[in-house]
Amino acid sequence: MTLLVLVVDDEADVEGLFRQQFRRDLRARRFAMDFAASAAQALTRVADTGEQTLILIFSDINMPGMNGLDMLPEMRARRPDVPVIMITAYGDAETRRTALDRGAEGLLTKPIDFGQLRQVVETRLGPAT
Repeated sequence: MTLLVLVVDDEADVEGLFRQQFRRDLRARRFAMDFAASAAQALTRVADTGEQTLILIFSDINMPGMNGLDMLPEMRARRPDVPVIMITAYGDAETRRTALDRGAEGLLTKPIDFGQLRQVVETRLGPAT
């Protein structure tokens, strides 16, 4: 069984950044990472994870079409067992409150602190492994 972390972001360079930061973990097959460029892709992806066990979702808020905040209630309805951490350049109190009210487990601000992000992944890996 492969543990899966899903990252939802419309920016093309995000995948490379995450893969670089977690390259040792990915190479060691501690978990896999998948990427969705939109909320719609993410909702489709969580419906069929195949042999993988989805353990965590990171999602940007500002995306074209359905934004991350609008995706949250639908994601929580489909996968209430999987925590969603929102990532945004705008970490103001209103955005944080909206994200938490809609079901996010937390909110991280850009630029991404990969040390903090790694702690979130490690915490989630603990009970899953």
